[in-house]
Amino acid sequence: MKLKPLTIGGKTALFPIIQGGMGVGISLSGLASAVANEGGIGVIASTGIGMKESDFRTNFLPANQRALRREIRTARSLTKGILGLNVMMAYTDHGDHFQTAIEEEIDIIFSGAGLPMTLPGYLNGSTHTKLVPIVSSARAAALICKRWLHKYDYLPDAVVVEGPRAGGHLGFAVEQIDDPAYALELLIPEVLEAVDSFASRYGKPIPVIAAGGIYTGRDIRKFLEMGASGVQMGTRFVATHECDADAQFKQMYVDARPEDIVIIKSPVGMPGRAIRNRYIDDVHSGMKKPFRCPYHCISTCDCTNAPYCIAQALISAQKGKLDNGFAFAGANAHRVTEIISVKELFAELVAEYDEIPREVVDAASCRQS
Repeated sequence: MKLKPLTIGGKTALFPIIQGGMGVGISLSGLASAVANEGGIGVIASTGIGMKESDFRTNFLPANQRALRREIRTARSLTKGILGLNVMMAYTDHGDHFQTAIEEEIDIIFSGAGLPMTLPGYLNGSTHTKLVPIVSSARAAALICKRWLHKYDYLPDAVVVEGPRAGGHLGFAVEQIDDPAYALELLIPEVLEAVDSFASRYGKPIPVIAAGGIYTGRDIRKFLEMGASGVQMGTRFVATHECDADAQFKQMYVDARPEDIVIIKSPVGMPGRAIRNRYIDDVHSGMKKPFRCPYHCISTCDCTNAPYCIAQALISAQKGKLDNGFAFAGANAHRVTEIISVKELFAELVAEYDEIPREVVDAASCRQS
């Protein structure tokens, strides 16, 4: 059984693998272009993308837009494959990011961390960029389909369903994260049913993409056999040479143990999954990390009362300054044992996908004997 291509809005990737957009600065042009070159869909994360601009703290909006254009153009110069942009709805200047990405003809916009109800309005007649919302429930998927149809006469080009085993900020309440009722295996059939009702009624394919905790080729096979058209993976791509984070950030994944993967309370009002370190322990014990907020970058952040600045912490971590920040990671980060190339990772995933499950081999042996 071979991995089939993934088509989103007429754009076809050789493999049904989307590299999750990871901010701040974890997936930029380097990682995204490498993934696209291997036949997957490479995704740049727009959150805090201007972090290396000299005027980032004093000229936040222009710095982000400048860096975003540069990263998209750099990635495009490095690949002819499919490139996407991940935009958080909670990000204060998400609209500017949508507009810039569409002007730069990014292939796909992925948007979550809030429902992207107005996203099609930014197309302004453009037909190049495809739109893919990220949801955590069938209800959210149906709501977006209804709103987009009513207001814009547009249906999503695909839908990403992100389960509670994902890294970073999670679209679930703390008590739902370990509740089997919210497992991705249960969410996928529900979203498929909700989305298929629109797809069949209006004659537009709407692929469903499984995300959150997918680690091996066997995992990919499981969700494709459930009806998903593709998967989105983040953690595995952090542990690659091409990932845009500092080497010490990647090493945290290699060194992580199962007990190091923890759920934290983020200043933006959502739970998040991260790798425990001294910074997280300090905050958990009640220590405050002084900061000055130059711009209210996340609309849901209580920056006045927050014990630390999430943006500052993530920027420090991306640069390898882990005494001043921490690394977001998926539930399987502790399974990472080495840093490899994107090419090697794709080869592993394809081989694992094609591998006949051991229980099938055993069953066949029993029948023959």
